Amino acid sequence: MGLSSALATAMSGLRANQVALSITSANVANANTPGYVTQNVNQIETDSGGPGSGVHVIGVNRQLDLFIQNQLRTETAGGGFADQTSNILGQLQSLYGTPGGTGTLETAYSNFTTALQAMSTSSSGLSAQTTALSTAQALAQQLNSTSQGIQTLRSNVEQDIGTSVTQANTDLNQIASINTQLQNFHPTDPGAATLMDQRDAAISDLAKLMDVRTVTDNANQTSVFTNAGIQLVGAGRASQFAFTTPGTLSATTLYNANPGLSGVGTLTVSLPNGSSIDVVANKVITSGQIAADLQLRDQTLVQAQTQIDQMAATLASSLSDQTTPGTAVVSGSQAGFNVNVANVLPGNAINLTYTDNSTGNQQQISIVRVDDSTALPLQNLPNASPKRIGINFSGGMASVVAQLNAALGPNHLQFSNPSGSTLQVVNDVSMGATVNAASVTATVSSLTSGSPQLPLFTDTTALYTGAITGSGSQMTGLAGRITVNAALLNNPANLTVYSTSPPTPAGDTTRSDFLYSQLTSGTFTYAPTTGLGSTTAPFSGTIPNYLQQFLSLQASAATSATQLQQGQSVVLSTLQQKFDSTAKVSIDNEMSNLIALQNSYAANAHVMSVVQSMMTTLMQIQL
Repeated sequence: MGLSSALATAMSGLRANQVALSITSANVANANTPGYVTQNVNQIETDSGGPGSGVHVIGVNRQLDLFIQNQLRTETAGGGFADQTSNILGQLQSLYGTPGGTGTLETAYSNFTTALQAMSTSSSGLSAQTTALSTAQALAQQLNSTSQGIQTLRSNVEQDIGTSVTQANTDLNQIASINTQLQNFHPTDPGAATLMDQRDAAISDLAKLMDVRTVTDNANQTSVFTNAGIQLVGAGRASQFAFTTPGTLSATTLYNANPGLSGVGTLTVSLPNGSSIDVVANKVITSGQIAADLQLRDQTLVQAQTQIDQMAATLASSLSDQTTPGTAVVSGSQAGFNVNVANVLPGNAINLTYTDNSTGNQQQISIVRVDDSTALPLQNLPNASPKRIGINFSGGMASVVAQLNAALGPNHLQFSNPSGSTLQVVNDVSMGATVNAASVTATVSSLTSGSPQLPLFTDTTALYTGAITGSGSQMTGLAGRITVNAALLNNPANLTVYSTSPPTPAGDTTRSDFLYSQLTSGTFTYAPTTGLGSTTAPFSGTIPNYLQQFLSLQASAATSATQLQQGQSVVLSTLQQKFDSTAKVSIDNEMSNLIALQNSYAANAHVMSVVQSMMTTLMQIQL
């Protein structure tokens, strides 16, 4: 090796050391910078112009484990979902309060039934009647406030979706912009490392909001997709999310796959090719904070609302609905029942039980009065029991009979109108069915009908009958509207007086005993949409049983959400530690590198000094 070659090699070593020192300095300076990935020099040997090799720095490398990084992004989305779900369900639990505590549904219900029980011992006492109505009002108000709290949570979640969408669009635009900038850099160019750190930070931020996966090509261009396969960033262009919201939500503003019928905010994504996709209907996002918000808004909190609406509906109907069994009729081989439908109001039902003689299976049918044709036919879940059939009564009895024969004639049932408001149902002449029972459940509207039933609770000022219209069921949102009947508040004596002709005897406890019995031991069936029971076996029990069941279900859901959030936090923490073990700056390692660079620099400098001395000596000899 000639002296000039040795000098060139040493100089290349010094230059490489200077670059490495600069990188090490940057690592130390950014040791606490979020998202910064440790860098090291990427150097190769070069021909020094003679025997031996020099060194040339061609760029920098980022030290990170791509597999762990991808796992971390997946779990980050899961963490965003778990955090938001746990947060909202925790707030929901706060609405219900501590079991047995003041200001809870359980306590309000217990106070009401206790007051009714006390009223039975002094039924004619105004003080007892007033106390009972006061506790009834407190129960209604507790249902009102719980409903309002649930809808506030839904509105907050709706607002959070809008905030998250704005952040997601910012992240997507930043990723696309950095992709464009990186087109001018080689992947190992020192200037590219900082941009790649920024791009990774934007992707990580996006991963908190939704599930994402990335693909980086040889040109260092990163494409971003959802797990559903929708491309969010590609070829330097970003998709954009759009969210339109009606603002504050109510119990009746619900999601519907038909945009024209949906009452909540719509979330779409516009792709670079100009097409637009409904994010919710097409399940574009399956994890992350946005997915959690959508599930909470459209399912979890809606079910919570349904649970208290069902309680309010059962509370009202259990005290006002009167079921009258049909009268048996026999005409030759045809047998069945006559029922009087004169008092059937929209939402009230004719209850029918029959046996299919070909299979021996017993079927239950609920014939519901539905006078809004836009709500027909009623939808039934598979194997629903009882099966609901909506009939429009507005056209008179002849129309009712025609509708029923069209709907149930194939089931070997025959309907007719012998006279007035009497509806007759018998088996057809083929004997393909046996009618086992028929009854009518109608809502009592008067405080003095002669029966213990009364409309103690109303839907604001209207009678609650469970009416169904094209806009939905009267039960939806009832918990927010339920109140004590104003007529009863004006005349508390009607908590005892249920008949004026003949007058209710003094000291008669028939009505108060009925109210207490219905609310403490009456058994009712609850809709599967409450999350209890199933379509084939709906939950059945007393109102206190139902209250305990759905509160327990919510408490269990909140506990599970908290446990999931804690577990997800552990997974994220573990993955972050694994990722940081490679990517995060280690001051100890950098100090070791500095010592090595210092020694290397000194050695190269010494080589140059020796070469210079030798060249000086050589020049002196030549002279």
